[in-house]
Amino acid sequence: MDLFKQNIENKNKSKAIPLAERMRPKTLDEFVGQQHLLAPGKLLRQAIENDQLASMIFWGPPGVGKTTLARIIAGETRSEFFSISAVTAGVKDVRKIIEKGKFNREKLGKRTILFIDEIHRFNKAQQDALLHSIEDGTISLIGATTENPSFEVISPLLSRSRVYTLEPFSNKEILTIVDRALSNDSELKKRDIQLSNEAKQVLVQYCAGDARIVLNSIELASQLVKKGEGGKNEISADFIEEVLQKRIAIYDKKGDFHYDIISAFIKSVRGSDPDAAVYWMARMLDGGEDPKFIARRMIVLASEDIGNAHPQALVVATSAFTAVDFIGMPEARIILAQAATYLASVPKSNASYLSISEAMKDVVNSSPEPVPLHLRNAPTKLMEQQGHGKDYKYPHDYPPHFVEENYLPENKRDKIYYKPTEQGYEKTISERLNRLWKKRGK
Repeated sequence: MDLFKQNIENKNKSKAIPLAERMRPKTLDEFVGQQHLLAPGKLLRQAIENDQLASMIFWGPPGVGKTTLARIIAGETRSEFFSISAVTAGVKDVRKIIEKGKFNREKLGKRTILFIDEIHRFNKAQQDALLHSIEDGTISLIGATTENPSFEVISPLLSRSRVYTLEPFSNKEILTIVDRALSNDSELKKRDIQLSNEAKQVLVQYCAGDARIVLNSIELASQLVKKGEGGKNEISADFIEEVLQKRIAIYDKKGDFHYDIISAFIKSVRGSDPDAAVYWMARMLDGGEDPKFIARRMIVLASEDIGNAHPQALVVATSAFTAVDFIGMPEARIILAQAATYLASVPKSNASYLSISEAMKDVVNSSPEPVPLHLRNAPTKLMEQQGHGKDYKYPHDYPPHFVEENYLPENKRDKIYYKPTEQGYEKTISERLNRLWKKRGK
């Protein structure tokens, strides 16, 4: 009776373990993906196989195998493995593991691996507490983070660690993970769960390279599907879409995805590709980005990357911001799309941006130059007697409303900051300045 009861408990325990955990690979040969790190001959693979580990930081999006790889490394190198989350653990927890690491090193001659999930959530003091133990080999650290370690991990810890970037799984790798789960998981096999090819493609599209999402989705679908003919539980594409409702957008409004995608958007507009611009904009909006943030970036872009090649661009971008502020989502997406495609399609010039950058550089790196007397204001008789405004030539008194005059400090009278291009309206500006400022060579 006791044995029978134990078997039932073991089965119930197996059911309680999520599919993603049941399918977690145990060896390097079972691990799917990250071939830029783990293919034969690659640096990380060699370090694991030769048991020559340094502390390391795994940087990558969720669901790409950071925790799994850390566990495999511990198994392959016969190290004692401790896992904590920076969300719930503190210095006290770390010190207990360090004490265990000292015992392992001094008494057993054994390596201790401390895996810290979301290590970017440790503050400076908590990260500092790791340094000495890493330095003297008491522990080998494996940190996992979705944030850029350059900004979120302190420099002394980075200098003691190697940073490895993990990439989202490819579509082919996701399909391999799906097929492996259907073939190898006892619970799915027992219930004869099958997925149509179309359902697999929907999963690939919806999971965005995240293995955890795809396995959790299969598990949820398998629990809800009804038996069909022959007792088979076949999951269709429509059923997968019904279960998922909506793809989980891989987008963090405060993290690296935020900065990467806005960067891709700006570079697409700068590169005159309206199709790419609206794609990256759609990614941001789908992820819940503030539409006014996108509109503000377009205002900056209109001056920085378009400038006087098409002066109307700034007007359009500013009007778009005002309209977005008035309208709000979801209609604001239409206004943003109009502005983005317009800005992407017009001529480009960064001459205005370069001019102020060069002028600011001059101002910062040189002594302040006095304003020439003829340009100074003369509101009092004393100032007039001192020569303020003397010999100033009023441009409107001359036939073309222009007279050649020096408006720069004497030491910089030949300096040229603004160099208009031949793009769009800036070509007209360039031609006019060249006619007016023949001596200066504008």
